[in-house]
Amino acid sequence: MIKGQNLRKRNQFALYCSLPILSWALYDFANTIFSSNINTVFFPFYMDEVLGTDRVMEQVASSFISYANAFASLFLVLFSPLYGVWIDQTGYKKRFIVWFASISIFFTFMMGIFAQLDVSSYISGLPLSLCFVVLSFVIAKFCFNSSLVFYDTMLGDLGTSEEIPLISGFGVAVGYLGTIVGLSIYFFVADGGFHRAFIPTAILYLIFSLPLFFFIKDRPIPKHQRKKFGFFKGYKEIVDTFKDMKKYKAIFTFMIAYFFLNDAIATTIAMMAVYATVIVGFTSGKFIILYLVSTISTVIGSFIFGNITKAIGARKAVAIVSIIMIIALIIAVCATQEWMFWIAGSMFGVSLGSMWVTSRTLIIELSPEEKRGQFFGLFAFSGKVSSIIGPALYGTVTFMLKDYGPLASRIALGSLIVLTVIGLIVHLQVQQEQH
Repeated sequence: MIKGQNLRKRNQFALYCSLPILSWALYDFANTIFSSNINTVFFPFYMDEVLGTDRVMEQVASSFISYANAFASLFLVLFSPLYGVWIDQTGYKKRFIVWFASISIFFTFMMGIFAQLDVSSYISGLPLSLCFVVLSFVIAKFCFNSSLVFYDTMLGDLGTSEEIPLISGFGVAVGYLGTIVGLSIYFFVADGGFHRAFIPTAILYLIFSLPLFFFIKDRPIPKHQRKKFGFFKGYKEIVDTFKDMKKYKAIFTFMIAYFFLNDAIATTIAMMAVYATVIVGFTSGKFIILYLVSTISTVIGSFIFGNITKAIGARKAVAIVSIIMIIALIIAVCATQEWMFWIAGSMFGVSLGSMWVTSRTLIIELSPEEKRGQFFGLFAFSGKVSSIIGPALYGTVTFMLKDYGPLASRIALGSLIVLTVIGLIVHLQVQQEQH
């Protein structure tokens, strides 16, 4: 982190317009295009278009989407603890972002290629082209999520402790503006052929990643200062960190809380499009408008909670965001009219962006600087374990209750309320310490 005493205080405009911070924020813009277009909107629409031929198959499509997301998160769970160790031992962040982002972009592009294949082969009753699309999605999402571990850790290098909440809020707000640009692709897709959104998404993902690729420099640790690194040594250091749980009780308590909170976030992001269209009755066009409104709420919420976090601290801010999320989920589960889901979607938008702002800041506040990369790796580990369990739980409920039609999805979404309440209760046990 930049030391406050060595840096003239910058006003917010100068802070946001500095080339490193703007380039960093534009990567959030770029990867949010992937997150919104592929993860939340067009991949679920594509799966429902191909599989959802009746009420039962609509629930099967929901299950398939859930398991694809869970499988992508499984790989991140296996590798994310290592990422933090790599950061702490080499100092490289941008280098890993470039590699992971490039692979993610390539397989997003390949989703579009595979979806257009006209083949008559089937695997377990599923079209071969769809299987290739799903495999590409899993790889693209895994690499997308992997890049975020290094991206989040980079935040600590961009400003002073006072500036970090503002920079974090700015990054999230700029990122969700990417949703608006990304969803403009819908005009070329209309209400069918959703696979046509995959290749343009990959191109936009690449274009807005370039500023970070070219204008941010790594700060590698000199080779003579690096420790010898072996593959399994990384896992040993993670185990050693868990042994220090009593020493870092606050941050481990928060990671348990975040496990439950992110469970609701990850699952809602993955299932929002199908739930709104199949259960509440939105057309794909109306859902795009709803998603844009939700995104505007996210942008506004990110800026507001950047300042709220600065004023009252990240711990209290996370609690407020959790309460907003609980209310949004309750409304969504009970929604029988479109206007109810408009309210739920807008509130969830506020909580979504604000949770990123507040949680990233709290990790920085709670972790010692020399172990920050490792704790961000564990932070991703906590979040991504829940990203397996949440979608897998949702998919299992919808599959087991598929014969009940829409009720299956309402019950599945309702289970997330319980998990969010648990997360809030655990979070309230966090006792903030000074390092």
